[in-house]
Amino acid sequence: MPEISKFYGIRITMYYDEHNPPHIHAEYSGKKAVFDLDGDPMQGFIPKSQKRQVQAWISIHMDELYENWEIGQRGEKFKKIDPLK
Repeated sequence: MPEISKFYGIRITMYYDEHNPPHIHAEYSGKKAVFDLDGDPMQGFIPKSQKRQVQAWISIHMDELYENWEIGQRGEKFKKIDPLK
């Protein structure tokens, strides 16, 4: 699964040929969660602090995430997205 960003120990990935709605996968310390591109959790669990960091990152990079989703739907390689600073 292609990693598109990593920050504060949180790994963010997107999958090629994945179903809708557009979403990302976040992994932290062995815990995994899926978030839609509005930042709403869809499934899984990561600790509250990391959940907030992922949601902040999504809100900052929403346009890039939607662009990556479209790229992935065409079967092309995802672009890296800057980490949360």
